[in-house]
Amino acid sequence: MITIIATVKVKQGKMDEAVEVLKDIVPKIKAAEPGCLTYIPHRVRGEDNTIIFYEKYKDKEALTLHSNNLLKSLEKLFPLLEPGMDAKICSEVL
Repeated sequence: MITIIATVKVKQGKMDEAVEVLKDIVPKIKAAEPGCLTYIPHRVRGEDNTIIFYEKYKDKEALTLHSNNLLKSLEKLFPLLEPGMDAKICSEVL
């Protein structure tokens, strides 16, 4: 199993719109990617423009599929974000 923790910054004043876009696209990502076991965006307390994605994938192939679909899947979200994304690929300890 592969875990991704990705952090993005939302442009000033665009968080509500970003949340609405995520409500639309997250179910579509889960439906289109059966190897995506968990895909949960989180808001960060005290950081009004930060979203952290907690993602789990069945295997490398599932992560590759997600990566290949990322630009299309998030095309409505990207214009609302500041440039750059911090993504960490993790593996479970236990």
